[in-house]
Amino acid sequence: MTAEDREFLDKINEYAEKVLGDIDPQKTHVSKQLEELRPIMQKLSIEYQMNVEDVFIKYMDLASEAGAEAEAEFRQKYGEDDVLDLPV
Repeated sequence: MTAEDREFLDKINEYAEKVLGDIDPQKTHVSKQLEELRPIMQKLSIEYQMNVEDVFIKYMDLASEAGAEAEAEFRQKYGEDDVLDLPV
């Protein structure tokens, strides 16, 4: 992920923490969450000269990439062998 991509993602995540901080993502419809994020996505669409839809797509791609990076770091740090085997 480039520094510009990280900045883009950080702007949305910081905004999301402010406006979605009290919202339970498991109990709140995605449409409501997106409605709350619309102002930052509109701002970024102007700043980056993109359609709002493209901002959303880029955000989803970068969030997935960041999640994969975090998982890879976790696996590298703790390894597969360090994961607890819980009884089923």
